[in-house]
Amino acid sequence: MTEPTPPSATGRGRGRGLFIAVEGGDGAGKSTQSARLGQWLQAQGYAVLHTREPGGTALGRTLRELVLHGEDGSVSPRAEALIFAADRAQHVATVVRPALERGEVVITDRYLDSSVAYQGAARALGHEEVRELSLWATQGLLPDLTVLLDVSAERGRARRGRVHDRLEREADDFHDRVRQGFLDLAARAPERYLVLDAHEDAGRLAEQVRERLAPLLKGVR
Repeated sequence: MTEPTPPSATGRGRGRGLFIAVEGGDGAGKSTQSARLGQWLQAQGYAVLHTREPGGTALGRTLRELVLHGEDGSVSPRAEALIFAADRAQHVATVVRPALERGEVVITDRYLDSSVAYQGAARALGHEEVRELSLWATQGLLPDLTVLLDVSAERGRARRGRVHDRLEREADDFHDRVRQGFLDLAARAPERYLVLDAHEDAGRLAEQVRERLAPLLKGVR
């Protein structure tokens, strides 16, 4: 497997806004934390766009249905990587980048690192190959901050309950590889990450996110 290398920071800071990605394995609590963060930012007077991948655009919703709700085995690993990259290209071009240029704070549930962790690590397609595909799709746009909610495969499965999409149905060893893929990325670019133990209380996690984000907000109009 190709040794994971994080994207460089040269693509960061486009426009006047702030770009935040919330990452982690299935069941980590990404939707909860991104929603809490968005509500707090709005209360502080910031214009906030809360979005997600896949499915943050009309095209993305169609691609999401194809890649996450098809039959098991119906999507090959390389096709899976390409579908996520297509979703990301459309998402950045039509939603994320315009919002940043308007000076908004953009919060996305999942971004580039999810592809590196799921397809690059867990599907063994190679970190570098999947990373470069997403960088090409997004013209190098990287988050100003990536919040990584670290959760064990066992805890994530328990939190998800009985309803699972095609990726969530994968065995725990798959999700263990996903988890390690995320942690490897964060270890190589700690200045761009906030790694949190997702087993902690949701309120405490939200406080830690706000504390880490506060210095970055000074540059947002």
